Amino acid sequence: MFKREKSIEIQQNQDVQCAHGKVAVQGIGMSVYSFFVDGLLIDAGSYSLTQEFQSFFSEIPIEQLALTHSHEDHAGNAAWIQQHKKAPIFVHRDSVQICAEDGEYPLYRHALWGERPAFVAQPLGESLQSRSATWDVIETPGHTTDHVSFYNRETGAMFTGDLFIQTKTKVVLDEENIVHTLASLKKLLNYDFDAVYCCHAGYIADGRSKILDKIAYLEDMEDAVKQLFHQGYTVKEITKTIFPREYPITKVSGEQWSSQHIIAAFIHQFKQESFR
Repeated sequence: MFKREKSIEIQQNQDVQCAHGKVAVQGIGMSVYSFFVDGLLIDAGSYSLTQEFQSFFSEIPIEQLALTHSHEDHAGNAAWIQQHKKAPIFVHRDSVQICAEDGEYPLYRHALWGERPAFVAQPLGESLQSRSATWDVIETPGHTTDHVSFYNRETGAMFTGDLFIQTKTKVVLDEENIVHTLASLKKLLNYDFDAVYCCHAGYIADGRSKILDKIAYLEDMEDAVKQLFHQGYTVKEITKTIFPREYPITKVSGEQWSSQHIIAAFIHQFKQESFR
């Protein structure tokens, strides 16, 4: 139905194998990563890249799969892994039932990421054990309410799913709450890490520094939005001031991805604070 340009590249960073999948439809391209370390697969990539990712999965001894959240670009090949690798799959407790049914999402996401077949998942606990490492499971809501990050206590590596992505966030999904994202980013600073493995940016050697940069960026934006809000500007007016450019994904997604969601979340927080 959709003509896709696809590729995959396998990279080694520290002790982590990073499978970097790329997909493009009508000039719109995206990257997504799956990470393998110590028998543990973190996120499984999209079904639109199923042949590419399966060539990687077939060559590695996957003992378990842990998902940062249930979106189709992270869980698209989970059903294949369950069927062919017989590995248990773990996800946030609130997503177990979501994963038990085929994914439902808009057509533009199907075009890029393909289907997300149903699979059986188990709820994550507070920690996860791989062959030789203990992992902290950190609840990091924001991008989704069920989002988690994984911290390897032995190596200090932090796997952040879709929490980071980039320093200067310009658009977010309608279900994302940027206020919660900011709080989750700050939460990560309680852990001793430098390297970050992001599911769209890949390996970031100075990840802690980049997260600090993103926190500063969002806090500066929050202050700017607050000033404009108290001056009586509307959500749309503030959005136009902070983000004068409209990004292509906003139109393509029917505004499911939009800068306005960022501004609306900050303003909602300000209104709540005024009632306390």
